[in-house]
Amino acid sequence: MAYQPPKQGLAGQVFDVITLLVLTVGALYLPLYLGFAGAAKTPNPIANPTWEALGQNPTEAKQWAAIGITDPAAANDIITARFDYSFNWLPLIVMAVLVIGYFVLVVRLSDREYREVIEERFDPKRR
Repeated sequence: MAYQPPKQGLAGQVFDVITLLVLTVGALYLPLYLGFAGAAKTPNPIANPTWEALGQNPTEAKQWAAIGITDPAAANDIITARFDYSFNWLPLIVMAVLVIGYFVLVVRLSDREYREVIEERFDPKRR
């Protein structure tokens, strides 16, 4: 007799899809909403900028001109903007706990599912 996996109803499938969708969107946007993630650039403009003062060689200055920026002052904020790499330990620890907790949850649930499938398929008592 061929293996017949248990059937899941339409309502169960819809619930699973909605749950996975909510969890995925939540996992992606929750850190942003809580302010734990996101790239913030902080410009540090210099006074009376020149291409040389901004660290741009003549070839780079030509490339700026090619995109329509010929005034070094206009490129000042773009060139001097740097990512803010400062962080706080508390959000890092919270994020690590969330990520590790998520993976532990996934492994435990997967382990249970695999054991049930193996038991259904290979347990001679259930045949």
